[in-house]
Amino acid sequence: MRTPLTPPSVFGNVHLGYIVVETDKFADWRRFGKDAIGMHLDDLTSDVMRFRLDANECRFLLQRGPAEDVVALGWHLDDHATVDQIVARVTEHGVPVVEGTSEEAALRGVERLLRFPGPNGLTQEIYTVARTGPMPLDMHSAGFVTGDAGMGHVAITSKKPHQLRGYYNTVFDARLTDYIDETISGVKLKIRFLRVNERHHSVAIAAVRKLPVNPIRTRVQHLNIQVAELDDMTNSYQRVRELGFDMALGVGQHTNDRELSYYARTPSGFEWEVGWNPIVVDENTWEPTTHHGISIWGHTPVGQTVVDKLAQFAVAARSVARREDTVPAVSGRGIPDN
Repeated sequence: MRTPLTPPSVFGNVHLGYIVVETDKFADWRRFGKDAIGMHLDDLTSDVMRFRLDANECRFLLQRGPAEDVVALGWHLDDHATVDQIVARVTEHGVPVVEGTSEEAALRGVERLLRFPGPNGLTQEIYTVARTGPMPLDMHSAGFVTGDAGMGHVAITSKKPHQLRGYYNTVFDARLTDYIDETISGVKLKIRFLRVNERHHSVAIAAVRKLPVNPIRTRVQHLNIQVAELDDMTNSYQRVRELGFDMALGVGQHTNDRELSYYARTPSGFEWEVGWNPIVVDENTWEPTTHHGISIWGHTPVGQTVVDKLAQFAVAARSVARREDTVPAVSGRGIPDN
């Protein structure tokens, strides 16, 4: 009797390619993205703007709307065989895959895109070919690290972390890199870090231990981009402060990926991490481990008041009754921790 062949893994063929944000705060985002963070800005219409980090036409697409949140993640796949594998995985579980319109693809700077539901209300979009921008980059930066590692990462808070991990494992063959256990204001957190290529993580999943609460209003807690030079990180930190944007966490170094970074608060409310020089995972030697504490040093909260903490507790309390979409059809029963 012939043994069924195991489908090949798509790990290493998947890269975070762009992020879609819905906002009504275009003037603030223009100052934040171009003047403070230092990215290239393209104003397309009064309702659409894009930021570039490299030759690609689009790394961040901002569209007008009330969400004040990230609404979609775009994943660059290496080839059409990988697209076919992922589409088959999703559709065989009864989850619909829809082709984006040519207009939607053009806004994202890609030739063709497919989309399907993702956890926490984050639509997942996949594509194979990104268009390059015709205009030279105009940035306050020597450059950003993208390429094979993707453009950075996103961090998501969840009441159902095992299901989220199961989703990204099922769809993208995500691998566990490590864990962080941390206690903040008496609340115990466990953070799971998942990678889909050599980048230490493309998705981080944070959860409050033993309590079904989510203290974050937005779909993502933060997103990350990586600068090529240390001076670009420190200079953008200064610009964020000088231009009057809120700083969430000062400069520090993480325990697990050793990245030097800071966290600013975006006009939409979620946080934006600018980092430099994280480690690159060696697949031949890497073993998951647990780190105690998020940072070796620094990452001190900036300007947080008692009112801010009370507001966060209120969000957490309301989240108990709020439904969290984990797309259970492709999450299995979730992946328990080792």
